[in-house]
Amino acid sequence: MSVLPTDSLASPRFCGVPTFMRLPQATTLEGLDAAIIGLPSDSGAPFRTGARFAPHAVRAMSIMLRPINPYRGGINVFERLRVADAGDAAVVPGYLEETLARIEMSVRALVEAGLTPFGIGGDHSVTLAELRAVAATHGPLALIQFDSHTDTWDNYFAGKKYSAGTPFRRGIEEGIIDPSHSIQIGMRGSLFSPDDVSQSLDLGYDVVTTDEMFAMGMPALAARIAARTAGRPAFLTFDLDFVDPAAAPGVQTPEAGGPNARETLDLLRRLKDIRLVGADVVELSPSYDQPAQITALLAATVMAELLALRAEG
Repeated sequence: MSVLPTDSLASPRFCGVPTFMRLPQATTLEGLDAAIIGLPSDSGAPFRTGARFAPHAVRAMSIMLRPINPYRGGINVFERLRVADAGDAAVVPGYLEETLARIEMSVRALVEAGLTPFGIGGDHSVTLAELRAVAATHGPLALIQFDSHTDTWDNYFAGKKYSAGTPFRRGIEEGIIDPSHSIQIGMRGSLFSPDDVSQSLDLGYDVVTTDEMFAMGMPALAARIAARTAGRPAFLTFDLDFVDPAAAPGVQTPEAGGPNARETLDLLRRLKDIRLVGADVVELSPSYDQPAQITALLAATVMAELLALRAEG
């Protein structure tokens, strides 16, 4: 199976069935290094719904992207990394724990075949299923979380333990996240309680607020992330509400005061020395995006940068 994307100079971007960056649809996992997988669930969303439609929206905008990444030495990502689009994981709409089990099974098939999974979510609860699948092979993971919220609450609504607001507490309780090598970046905004950020510190995470991020600067922060993960198997999860809603309006829980698209991509492009064994981009709610689909385009661009990070490594 060829694993090069369709040449957009030979076939117009608006032609064909949309896969991520016009990559081939996976018919086999043999010979692949990585796979895109859609995680179309918003059953854990406490505010805006619609993230179940994100995989389609991101794929549709990803056709604008090209294979050469000029920010990492001009590498052609798909000559370095054999990637295909593996379609979507099965889900059970409205039944979160059943959905997590099905997503875990789908992602585990990729990991057990030796692939690095790149997930398109979906609300942030889906990351717990991915972490379970990846940790089953690689052991406890260093988590790199870009987000405006910690998602380390103990429960949400009537004591429910599983939601988009709880995965990174559950991950530590389940022993699949190594908090001593994990970092959360971008926390900001109003709080439910004074403990909303300190609860992550109490769990062992390093936490960098948005204000601290800008005071520190992107080069220093990129170095801090690499030092924190220290060569451990790392899973990078990118919640689009990390970005200011002026640049990414189509998200489940927007939070004013974040970095713009350029600042966000600058930080991602500075990441080095990350042993990436899995990644996702989550929390796009396409129905809240602008007609130009700027959030979906940013989501696709972030995913392309994560693929380049993996290809460089």
